[in-house]
Amino acid sequence: MTPFGVLTAIAAPLWRDNVDTDLIVRVEPLFGGVPREELGPHALAALRFRADGSEDPACVLNQPRYRGAGILLAGDNFGCGSSREGAVWALMALGIRCIVAPSFGDIFQGNCFQNGLLPVRLPRAQVEVLARAVAEGADAVLTVDLQACTVRREGLPTLPFALPPRRREGLLRGLDDLELTLARSAEIDAFQRRDRALHPWLHLDGARRPSLTNDPAPHTHKETP
Repeated sequence: MTPFGVLTAIAAPLWRDNVDTDLIVRVEPLFGGVPREELGPHALAALRFRADGSEDPACVLNQPRYRGAGILLAGDNFGCGSSREGAVWALMALGIRCIVAPSFGDIFQGNCFQNGLLPVRLPRAQVEVLARAVAEGADAVLTVDLQACTVRREGLPTLPFALPPRRREGLLRGLDDLELTLARSAEIDAFQRRDRALHPWLHLDGARRPSLTNDPAPHTHKETP
């Protein structure tokens, strides 16, 4: 996946709570074989389009100020609902690389990390300040810096955020959990060599495990007549 460093992009305030994965992307295009990189038109389609397929001008993502947004400002519990990984694929295909929200659905948040989409958790009051700033300011641009773990908006205090170190490393390097593990193969091999020397009885490699007693003969139970 593409490494995440510093993102300066338009931020769109999708200010509603409990946006679930079914709203983010319907299941039909996922089962219909649409490639993940072509899911952008299906992202948040129920909000972006009317029943006749035309754009709904009331949707913030269709407003000229926010077109081409790379950052989404969202409400509580974004990505709740099912474990649909396609929700992350669709948002990324739409061009979204970062979501700033007070909270996320747990599985959705994990899927974000595995696919290179940065989920930033900030207190609700701070997200509201950012949403007002991009709505009322001269532009709608924010800067999200994963190296420094900050969100910046001109004229506002810099806002720090926290991520688990392994999640941050994976995004910075563009590696998922498996790739992060494989990247440390040399360390893992060295540990196994040390452990094999210290605890040889745990590393028999298919050989017969030695008896836990000094008696080489198997124990048998004899009935007393």
